[in-house]
Amino acid sequence: MNMHLVIQGSAIATRDLDQLAQLSGARQVLRLGPGVCRLIGAQQRPGIAEYCVQARLDFGFVPEQRKLSDMKLLAIDMDSTLISIECIDEIADMAGVKAEVSTITAAAMRGEIDYAESLRLRVGLLQGLDEGALSRVYDERLRLSPGAETMLAAMQRAGVKTLLVSGGFSFFTERLKTRLGFDYSTSNLLDIERGRLTGRVVGRIVDAEAKAAKLRSVGDSLGITKAGIIAIGDGANDVAMMAEAGVSIAYRAKAVARSKAEYALDHVGLDGVLNLFAEN
Repeated sequence: MNMHLVIQGSAIATRDLDQLAQLSGARQVLRLGPGVCRLIGAQQRPGIAEYCVQARLDFGFVPEQRKLSDMKLLAIDMDSTLISIECIDEIADMAGVKAEVSTITAAAMRGEIDYAESLRLRVGLLQGLDEGALSRVYDERLRLSPGAETMLAAMQRAGVKTLLVSGGFSFFTERLKTRLGFDYSTSNLLDIERGRLTGRVVGRIVDAEAKAAKLRSVGDSLGITKAGIIAIGDGANDVAMMAEAGVSIAYRAKAVARSKAEYALDHVGLDGVLNLFAEN
């Protein structure tokens, strides 16, 4: 199978491109923009990954003929992936317990603590908080990750169905689903009584397996095989979901997710996903 080596970064120096072309044995170099290049006929050789890490460049070997039109479903995590924040940490800030909650969040994303248990602990610390804090987080602090809208618009133009999967909360996923035109979503529902958080989650917690199960369910309902699925995540609770996809991408990810993904984007935005596919 002929492969292309896609190199991405804020900018790519000519000396870096020349060195990577030599390392990979590429027969042709295509500059597609200031921050993206395709090396045609590249070979997976030692030294390429190490060079890219040092040069702060993202890289990925992609099949020559893989096109976005070949893909049928995109599943993407919400917190720290589609958006730049962890919503629960920002809610916790308004309750005066951000340090405690952030510590648990980080451990969960690294895979050091069971996700469902971590969520129960974190939500428990929010007991009594006015539900208005959720609106404040959405309005004042929630920001899309760079390139998110560009990526989603391209996916939708290509006919790719989109699924927002989150171990976070439906208050945010449902608003983003409407705002960005997602076809499907799944997330957790916070229990609220008389305008205040009870410190509990309603129903089964959306953990790693629930994310993967939702992806399988949507894929099966649409008759989509694994090869036609893209999954993007950043933490340990995304690994099972990414394993269900033909193309798995770790975005600004923890080491546990990066080690399991086919591609990692650390230096470019989510629109960098599009460069992993040939033009239709």
